Amino acid sequence: MSLAIKAATVYLHNEIVHDGYLLIDNGKFASFIKEKPSAHYDVIDYSDFAIAPGLFDTHIHGYNGYDVMDNNLSGLIKMSEDLLSCGVTSFLPTTLTAPINQLDAVIKTIGPHLHEMKGAKAQGIFIEGPFFTEKHKGAQNPDYFMDPLIDILDRWIQLSNNQIKKIAIAPEREGAIRFISHAKKHNIRVALAHTNADYLTAMQAINTGASIFTHTFNGMNGFNHREPGVVGAAFSADHAFAEVICDGHHVHPAAIKTLIKTRGIDETVLISDCMMAGGKPEGQYKLGEFDVFVKDGKATIQTGSLAGSILELKDAVKNLIDWGIVTPHEAIKMASTSPAKSLALHETAVIKTGVAADFIVLDHDFHLHATYIDGHCKYIKE
Repeated sequence: MSLAIKAATVYLHNEIVHDGYLLIDNGKFASFIKEKPSAHYDVIDYSDFAIAPGLFDTHIHGYNGYDVMDNNLSGLIKMSEDLLSCGVTSFLPTTLTAPINQLDAVIKTIGPHLHEMKGAKAQGIFIEGPFFTEKHKGAQNPDYFMDPLIDILDRWIQLSNNQIKKIAIAPEREGAIRFISHAKKHNIRVALAHTNADYLTAMQAINTGASIFTHTFNGMNGFNHREPGVVGAAFSADHAFAEVICDGHHVHPAAIKTLIKTRGIDETVLISDCMMAGGKPEGQYKLGEFDVFVKDGKATIQTGSLAGSILELKDAVKNLIDWGIVTPHEAIKMASTSPAKSLALHETAVIKTGVAADFIVLDHDFHLHATYIDGHCKYIKE
């Protein structure tokens, strides 16, 4: 199969090009040319649209009524299909704090079947919890919090068929440093989350091998000029990635702008942290064992704490553009290539020769028009 995508703009991995043809051969990106290609190529006319790499959501618990913790493979497959309407072509199914035997079962269900996703590609598993501390618990259940244990991680690696890509911990928990070193040996990215660690403890974790700050500003102590805390570590650490939720509820745009100016485009990662109510009407839902109430764009538990989000990743991109914080190209990078880089998946979510042709089609206002997987149109806006 050979396609030529005629487009007004194409966001390549290293430049923006205009008014030409993006060539796709056998489901992979080939090259960009200005002149109409030979008859060998079937031309798809998107001359009023922009082509961008598919988005990569590295932190998502559920969508459209489905939850990763349901331990339902058919539901996860349906979730992967529905995520195409969010512009997402790759994702990490994300767990949350639960009893260990429940996490064992979920990981055993997901890991060996990642390749069966029929929509967005599941690129591995993100384990968020239970190695947290209570003060910044958010919507994680503290009844199951515990110190990070290497034996448990090893079991999860085995149950998942070595598909654990990222795990979040509170670095002040006993044994955290040994745990980080062990995870790093297995090429698992360690993130800091739901933590009350001080700056030195957070930096010790980073210097040991932790490399990601989970939903920066949320689930951690804030910045203070005398005790910079985990947010201060997110600002100052070398070679680390900072996730951020850009839904207008979790973090003020000014704080997001500060984070981007500090970390840079390549090390700031847009995530949704979406739960099962994403794509659904307002009402009552579940996140783990908690009842979640969705109203006015926010998902909260009974205490009023935010419970993930109902954000679609394409809207995080558009929000950043509409807020005037970054350029469209930069916003797209933070939801595609930057997330991929945070997991060292450099040949994912990028328009580059030889890479899988996973891409999205955007109109002039950066609304999603279509989503392609391996060069095939899998979603088109009605």
